[in-house]
Amino acid sequence: MKGYWIALYKKIESMDNLKSYAAKVTPIIKSYGGKPLVRGGKSIKLEGDDFKRLVVWEFPTYEKAVQCHNSKEYKDGWSLAKDTTERNLQIVEGV
Repeated sequence: MKGYWIALYKKIESMDNLKSYAAKVTPIIKSYGGKPLVRGGKSIKLEGDDFKRLVVWEFPTYEKAVQCHNSKEYKDGWSLAKDTTERNLQIVEGV
């Protein structure tokens, strides 16, 4: 089964930090087979909480999605934005 990262950004205090993070981790995520499906863009809140940004990555397997997140390279990249960004990140198995 495919795996998906679903990131809902609640707070972004520094777009510069977020851009640095994205530039660093995009090739890392792609090296695990990650494919961006949603990276910001227009959205409408219909129910529930409103989020500043939404990102969805698709991976060839759930296991690859977990391996990518747990990799030292990814964690080093996330350190560029984690102090100025608050998000919900889940890894979900597809159907």
